[in-house]
Amino acid sequence: MLQETTTAATAGGSNAEALQQMSFAHLLTNFDIVGWVVFITLAVMSVLSVYWIVVNFVKNVRLRASSDRVVSTFWETPNAQDAIRYMEEQGRSEPFSKIALDAAQAAAHHQRHEGSRLVESLNRSEFVDRALRQAVTRESSRLESGLTVLATVGSTAPFVGLLGTVWGIYHALIRIGATGQASIDAVAGPVGEALIMTAIGLFVAIPAVLAYNFFVRLNRVTNSKFDTFAHDLHDFFATGSRVGELAAKR
Repeated sequence: MLQETTTAATAGGSNAEALQQMSFAHLLTNFDIVGWVVFITLAVMSVLSVYWIVVNFVKNVRLRASSDRVVSTFWETPNAQDAIRYMEEQGRSEPFSKIALDAAQAAAHHQRHEGSRLVESLNRSEFVDRALRQAVTRESSRLESGLTVLATVGSTAPFVGLLGTVWGIYHALIRIGATGQASIDAVAGPVGEALIMTAIGLFVAIPAVLAYNFFVRLNRVTNSKFDTFAHDLHDFFATGSRVGELAAKR
């Protein structure tokens, strides 16, 4: 009976020690060079992911709050010069005003060079259309800032975590070979390291994937608004009539 009690106590102590080896604190204190590289890589990925999630969220909130106001004010301002002046007063990060200003500058540039070879090669409509295409492409590219990072983190973080998992299992096998037994206290540390690294990889990847899909959807809606606004601007600067005036004439 005494021997059984001693054996049970020994097993209990071994299990308790094994559980301690599977903790995150024990993981940090027993990292080798590969473990640290994997952990630091995942930490950097997580910081970059959180940064671009916050930046894109704030950018989209501001854009959705100001886009309708900027567009409606431009069309509702009776005088074209006042409308352009209003666009110049907008912030540097406001895309709709920048598209309108590029169209206005293209139309003014074309008008100043009437009679030149520029006017002969491109008429007013084509010149404004080219400026609008470039402006929409530029602003669409700015909307996508950080999405490449989110996509990269979402697709690679699980594999980085998997590298840590494979390395932890490798350590477990090495310890089994060294001790000659597969007891829980021999493999708990390496296996715990493997499981934790897998969890960290998923924890980093899942928010990045969800955020990427969310922002792609928002950008698709915004790009559609860019195209609509650009078409209306083309009609306005090519014909001199506003959207409401064109609809009334039709």
